Amino acid sequence: MTGTATHVNEQFAEAAFSNQSVIFDELYSGDTIIGYKRKRVRDHILQYLKPGGSILELNSGTGEDALFFAKKGFKVHATDISKGMQQQLQEKVLKHGVQHLVSNELCSYTQLKQLDNKGPYDLIFSNFAGLNCTGELDKVLGSFAELLNPGGMVTLVILPRFCLWETLLVFKGKFKTAFRRFFSSKGRKAHVEGVYFDCFYYNPSYIKNRLKRDFEVLDVEGLCTIVPPSYIEGFAEKHPRAYKILTAWEDRLKTTWPFKYIGDYYIISLRKK
Repeated sequence: MTGTATHVNEQFAEAAFSNQSVIFDELYSGDTIIGYKRKRVRDHILQYLKPGGSILELNSGTGEDALFFAKKGFKVHATDISKGMQQQLQEKVLKHGVQHLVSNELCSYTQLKQLDNKGPYDLIFSNFAGLNCTGELDKVLGSFAELLNPGGMVTLVILPRFCLWETLLVFKGKFKTAFRRFFSSKGRKAHVEGVYFDCFYYNPSYIKNRLKRDFEVLDVEGLCTIVPPSYIEGFAEKHPRAYKILTAWEDRLKTTWPFKYIGDYYIISLRKK
């Protein structure tokens, strides 16, 4: 994408998520599989991040993860391009009394060189495919090293270019969804709250190759590889026994080939050399 196209796409994404910000928590906070995904991501980070560390969160949304880590004693600088999401986050921070641990800044992750609070940090964190909203992920990744302390970490949760569950939807006749990640190098249209914007898919190899000079890979985990994606609504509630079995299998296989590469998302963590 050209710089102009990227800027326009970011404007559409900002509008979409600002529209969604007031209902975001109502839509997703009670969903069992989303709760499972959040716990997986948080547990993944806590096994590496030392207590009391500092976090730069990208696409922080309404602040669910920022609040979680603040209550664990971490300092979080929560950034987002959406004014609506930042407003919801600020209200939560005050409500929970963690304003001494959570700061916020309206900033696109494609403009991290313009951050007011440049850290340095112990972790740069982006959850739930926020980074899939840019066609300039290489630019974002290139800004990480100078924002981190020596030995600092990056943890990203990204949509890959193939998802087993999604592809299997072809057998339900949902061809558009089943094949939307195929041939997606120029992006696919996403639709949120009446606004369309481009979404891009990136395999772990893309992240590794662009960070290999300054970072070493710690771990890659598949997320919703065996457990169904959350857009298969109500699965955990309708099939609690099957859901329990699938989570047990995913927990066993999440870091093995091919399961770490074929989920709805993957979690990748790298450490600065």
